Amino acid sequence: MKALTQGRYLGRDGEAALFDVGLGATLAVRILEGDIGRVTLKPRDGYRLDRGWSIAPGELEPPYEGRPRDSLEGFACPQASLVESDGKVVLSTAGLSAEVTLSPFGIAWFRAGEDKPFLQDRTTQAYLMSPRTGALAHYMARDYTERHYGLGDKAGPLDRTGRRFAIDAVDPCGFDAELSDPLYKMLPFFIVDGPVGAHGVFYDNLSTGSVDFGCTLDNYHGLFRSWKGDDGDLDYYVMAGPTVPDVVKRFSWLTGGQAFAPLWSYGFGVTSMAIADAPDADARISDFIAKLETHRIPCDSFHFGSGYTQIGHRRYAFNWNRDKFPDPKATMTRLNEAGIFTVANLKPCLLDDHPRLQEALDGDFLVRDGDTGKPAVAQFWDGLGFHLDYTNPKGRAWWRNGIETALLDYGFTVVWNDNNEYEIWDEDALCDGDGRPFRQALARPAQALLMTKLSHETQAARAPGKRQYAITRGGCAGISRYAQTWSGDNETAWKTLRYNLTQGLNMSLSGMFSIGHDVGGFHGPTPGPELFVRFNEFCALWPRMVMNSWNDDGVVNLPWMYPEMVPQVRAALALRYRLMPYLYTQMWRASRDGIPAVRPLLYDFPQDATAVKTDDAFMLGPDVLVAPVLEEGATQRSVYLPAHPGGWYDGHDGRHFAGGKLATVAAPLGRLPLFLRAGALIPLGDATGIGAEREVLACGLVEGATGELYEDDGETADWRGDGTPTIRFRVRNGELAIETGSSGGGSVDRIGIRVIEEGGLL
Repeated sequence: MKALTQGRYLGRDGEAALFDVGLGATLAVRILEGDIGRVTLKPRDGYRLDRGWSIAPGELEPPYEGRPRDSLEGFACPQASLVESDGKVVLSTAGLSAEVTLSPFGIAWFRAGEDKPFLQDRTTQAYLMSPRTGALAHYMARDYTERHYGLGDKAGPLDRTGRRFAIDAVDPCGFDAELSDPLYKMLPFFIVDGPVGAHGVFYDNLSTGSVDFGCTLDNYHGLFRSWKGDDGDLDYYVMAGPTVPDVVKRFSWLTGGQAFAPLWSYGFGVTSMAIADAPDADARISDFIAKLETHRIPCDSFHFGSGYTQIGHRRYAFNWNRDKFPDPKATMTRLNEAGIFTVANLKPCLLDDHPRLQEALDGDFLVRDGDTGKPAVAQFWDGLGFHLDYTNPKGRAWWRNGIETALLDYGFTVVWNDNNEYEIWDEDALCDGDGRPFRQALARPAQALLMTKLSHETQAARAPGKRQYAITRGGCAGISRYAQTWSGDNETAWKTLRYNLTQGLNMSLSGMFSIGHDVGGFHGPTPGPELFVRFNEFCALWPRMVMNSWNDDGVVNLPWMYPEMVPQVRAALALRYRLMPYLYTQMWRASRDGIPAVRPLLYDFPQDATAVKTDDAFMLGPDVLVAPVLEEGATQRSVYLPAHPGGWYDGHDGRHFAGGKLATVAAPLGRLPLFLRAGALIPLGDATGIGAEREVLACGLVEGATGELYEDDGETADWRGDGTPTIRFRVRNGELAIETGSSGGGSVDRIGIRVIEEGGLL
């Protein structure tokens, strides 16, 4: 690569400042909002990829063909002043300014009223590009005390400082949650938090690359962090913060927010490859339904593994194995009558002997080898195959028809977009691009995003007026507009609990608010009784709770796999359903306001130095601190409770603890330690997930304390309207008052009141 060290100011382009930085490239600096800046580098011959799919400010949905890279639609683009002096150009608005130094070229970003930059390029060779390969690099100065978060579903500790990560996606079945890299998603967004507050940086680049948070040290450059792209364009957004919540909210807004899923999707769900793979799969599903009733296990969804599509040992999208499922509609009816919604696993690759492959070949809507014109070959499950091209309108129409006729017509409710990392390593692979072809390497994860968008829209057309919910494993920034996701095919190990926790928290800080983990571990040895119970506890209070497995010995993770542990599993589920009104309300706020339901302690307690460093517990909303047991053999749990006026209450027995100290509580199997913030007003439901009665748990009567409950029919698409059914609570004159929101809705009559001194949650 060649360093771009000298800049020349060219003038204004609207509210942007333009600079010649050499090699025929032009760099534009813009301020899009009072707290969002943007830097875009355009090579001499134009952008490598002139469009993207991640940017969707204020839910301004990009079309399938992508949002033009130069588009400013959806942004306020406030009037900016510009001052030139002493080799610098300063672009300023009311809230944000960019100070551009021409030699050596670099940019420093300032918030209004602050004299220190919150983000500054390093002074030595901050920008590099390769005209030959298309590679790019951006280097920023780093303070030794700064902490780094984000990047989506990466492994390891919460604070990513000192590590380097690949921006890439593979299918790492049974991954090590501490060390494996890359995983499933490509998301070059990170948050930096330190002495001058927090800020965020997002690179709108869908090529492979890397992000380095101080793993690399070089004596010639001082401390730095960097982003590198193997190809594509340098086009990055700066979110000024100044707090972590500010950055998270703004990034969610920038990329279109989080879809608010129907109520049932937050209930407990089960899937297993072994059930759908079995020759008597239909009978096993009937047995599953019967055992739910026998063991009194609530279950809202059954997720069909891809075994329903098998011919022999291979899997074929849109095919039904009629030996295992003689009457698919009858199977769905049995599940529906048991109150269980159905989810279909669907993979985007057609194996080389797929029964309908010729249709795809004749239609010419597979990702092609640009050199030969034939479909690009990829290694997939059980053999070689060819990937559908979702940037081809003919391919989308064919796929949509398949969803409708092979899945929705048989009674499936939701599509689970799986194995969509698009591991096509053919360097000449070419996408149709809706008539404007581009190389696959420039936008691999866009295929997963468009696959998920298509399934979401197809479902919505089948059920107008109802909220939709899709699932995806792969993708990039923007998938949350349509889907729920999860940490992937985790390893059955104690270490997984520890690092799935921080993996999930970083996903949440990266705008993926509807997340969870495979209960029990997906791949590896069958979990023992203790690990199995702790997995259920650990997963009980994440937005997604689905039991999924593909164990080495073929044993299926099911709630009753250890009869002696059924009461403990039932207790974890009872806690989830007891807190469901609170969880549902928090997910409504996540979609409405960009506030993640699950977040690290640093999100709510940034001034508490110990809380900032705590990464073995998490907050569910502002009021519930969850401290899962993460170590084998442990029968108690110690956790730091952040400093808070009034302290905390044990969620099980109501015992009071002071804030700012370590608390130790008993943690026998089946008891997930959790603590409730003093002053919180927490809406509760029936532990069985059935009853309509509601209760407000007052964690001490703190004058002026408030709370709310969002409760609709569980599926309305009009969840943002003026008629949203919210019920608000307030402590006034030493008493808890319950009132309907200004928008009406909700029944006050069926809400009971309990003060925590009378006991805990259960």
